[in-house]
Amino acid sequence: MTDETTEPETPEEETPAEEVVAEAPVEETPADDAPVEEAAAEEPAAEEAPAEEAAAEEPAAEEAAAEEAPAEEAAAEEPAAEEAAAEKPAAAEAPAEEAPAPVGPKAIRRAKRSAHTGEVKATRTAEERQAERVEVRKAKAVARSRRRGQERVKRAALPNGEGTPPAVREPASVQVRQGIVTSAKAAKTITVRVDIAKRHPKYQKIVRSTKSLHAHDETSEAREGDFVRVIASRPMSATKRWRLVEILERAK
Repeated sequence: MTDETTEPETPEEETPAEEVVAEAPVEETPADDAPVEEAAAEEPAAEEAPAEEAAAEEPAAEEAAAEEAPAEEAAAEEPAAEEAAAEKPAAAEAPAEEAPAPVGPKAIRRAKRSAHTGEVKATRTAEERQAERVEVRKAKAVARSRRRGQERVKRAALPNGEGTPPAVREPASVQVRQGIVTSAKAAKTITVRVDIAKRHPKYQKIVRSTKSLHAHDETSEAREGDFVRVIASRPMSATKRWRLVEILERAK
């Protein structure tokens, strides 16, 4: 009987073993999580390392860029300086080419004087300058005497010693007008109305006009209405430029 009682108890004892076996895999799960935690810990370390290296490389890159910048500026300034030096002669030549040609004898002489650089002479004493002036005067005197001698020979070769004969003066045509006396009130002065009839040069029609003249009457013979002839004379007053010659017809 005792054996029968013990037999049913054995399965009860085995059940905890199965539970232990079933629980064993549950305990292994923390072992799997350990590599994940290590990998997560390594990732921040790996991220921090490149960040530190980049921070260390940035100052080095800035220093290298700062050293390269002056070199590039110097290399850029050299061609600019060469171009400026090449432009200066070109700019200096441009005004010389654009300068207009001088017009007139004075401008030409002035341009020649400005273009002539001149030769620097040696320093001379006052005695040397005076001697040079004396030599120049002597040379001019010789040339002057030679020219005057040639002129005397030419004058002696002229026939009868006469030069060009004077030009014959011909008297100018005297202006003559005929008109009717309109006023004889002033002493020795008459006013003459001259009727003028001319053919128009373009339209060929007769154009009639009237003009008044103040003439000098020395004897006061002319009366109003007389037909007289006057000629131009020297100015006798502010208005009188004519003189009475004769009375052609008396007034009726």
